[in-house]
Amino acid sequence: MSPADTERANPGPKDIAVIVTGAARGMGRAMTLGLAAAGVRVVAADLPSSHNEMAEVLDTALKQGGQNRIAPIDCDVTQWRDCTNAAKSAIDRFGAVHGLVNNAAVGMQGFGHVQVGPRAKFYEHDVDAWRRAIDANVNGPFMMAKAVAPALVAQGWGRIVNIVTSHFTMVMDGFSPYGPSKAALEAATLIWAKDLAGTGVTVNALLPGGPGNTRMIPLAEVADRSTLVQPEVMAAPICWLMSKASDGVTGHRFIAKTWDPALPPSEAAEKAGAPAGWEVNAPKPF
Repeated sequence: MSPADTERANPGPKDIAVIVTGAARGMGRAMTLGLAAAGVRVVAADLPSSHNEMAEVLDTALKQGGQNRIAPIDCDVTQWRDCTNAAKSAIDRFGAVHGLVNNAAVGMQGFGHVQVGPRAKFYEHDVDAWRRAIDANVNGPFMMAKAVAPALVAQGWGRIVNIVTSHFTMVMDGFSPYGPSKAALEAATLIWAKDLAGTGVTVNALLPGGPGNTRMIPLAEVADRSTLVQPEVMAAPICWLMSKASDGVTGHRFIAKTWDPALPPSEAAEKAGAPAGWEVNAPKPF
């Protein structure tokens, strides 16, 4: 292994380069800024329609001293060409890609009431809208992971983190297609972790732990946004998950709301983590 290969396989905090999808708003924005503040270099991927929000992300990063660590890119995760281009852009800009945060998703706000009022039944949804949600929430993460995994495996180190939701949300009445799509992504988390066992590449799931203060919860339904989980809670766990400190931890889910930043990260991870999927009796590798 050449010195360059060794560096890519054992990156320090300032050497790590990751892709965050859906990076311009909500949870993606908070994770992008949190990673950049920690010294991680980020390819911030989002739809072309998010340019104004992405400009605000870069302005905030500039004030935090981390603007040069963020490379924005237009990316529709439902398009294979965009997914491969995001992976190539990370390598072209930063010399390598070490991680992927699959955050981009379609929520329930386009399907009727989310938190307040009667929710539509699954058989009342438009077929094309259902397909778009599944495409973004299931096929998109798969294609992004497929685009980056070969590079991660080749260098012997990498991270894939899928943003999922609480188990009760997955089966909440009226929460199709969002619930089923996130259940599929959590199942994929465990399967991909098994597929990548022994490669140095880990796959885990991260979730806020309750309704988040994002556009997925319409303002008209919840005016007091302080009652929602704030996106910033995602920053500490994603920074740990993308670091060497989480080596060997794979196939797990972490609840950001229960992550205690006052604890050493390894202790916070142990308290906030559990096996992904529904393998409740699986051992915790902490």
